[in-house]
Amino acid sequence: MIGVDSGSSIGTVTAAPVSAGTGVLPAPGTDEKVILSIRDLNVYYGNFHAVGGVSFDVPKNQITALIGPSGCGKSTVLRCINRMNDLIPSARVEGEILYHGQNVVAKGIDPVAVRRRIGMVFQKPNPFPKSIYENISWGAKINGIKGNMDELVETCLRKAALWDEVKDKLKENGLALSGGQQQRLCIARTLAINPDVVLMDEPASALDPISTLKIEDLMRELERQYTIVIVTHNMQQAARVSDQTVFFSLGEQRMGMLVEVSPTRELFTNPRDQRTEDYITGRFG
Repeated sequence: MIGVDSGSSIGTVTAAPVSAGTGVLPAPGTDEKVILSIRDLNVYYGNFHAVGGVSFDVPKNQITALIGPSGCGKSTVLRCINRMNDLIPSARVEGEILYHGQNVVAKGIDPVAVRRRIGMVFQKPNPFPKSIYENISWGAKINGIKGNMDELVETCLRKAALWDEVKDKLKENGLALSGGQQQRLCIARTLAINPDVVLMDEPASALDPISTLKIEDLMRELERQYTIVIVTHNMQQAARVSDQTVFFSLGEQRMGMLVEVSPTRELFTNPRDQRTEDYITGRFG
């Protein structure tokens, strides 16, 4: 089962490899080039086929951007990766999402264990109504992380490029921060449980341009240690920050479908599919 490395002063999360069906996940490998493989993913909400036949790989320590028109299934696919769709009673997922080779949507896999390894930052900043310090420490504690909490809080806030702005007001309520600061606090909170992958669902869509650039700069820093998958409606943002881009569109009966997966520079300068070119040039959206 997922445990805690008691020898680390900031509570490094570790796990041992196990077989499928035990409800836990294998330990991350060090020499893998692909961290996630999505294979023939289909998502249904009741009788509505929301996403059909999606397959792509997510390279380790890179930023993968999911783009496409509204309603094409980008966020649905993102939420499948860490089992957030489990919270929707009508949702049904078919196919495989392989994380270090193990299918995280298989029966018997604990979704809470998945979310400890695959964290998520949402579109709207949602800090806890607690102090800045407790926003970091509380999530770590309830996930069983022990050690030097002061060090953990400082480390996560530094990683989120927020420490210098809040180090003298850690006891103040996180809701008193600006929108951009709140979003970075949420990123710091996600990092506190030591995830392997960070999912971001339009993390800058509600922010001003300056705060947006800070989030983008932060993503480029974080990819040195984490794998990031981001959903964005901002094509310029995808072009600026991502290494790989996945373009989704709408098929028959408004079913979301994958059209093209390419290195970002290649997709924006020499797309292989006419539908991709039409979208990035503004012919449809």
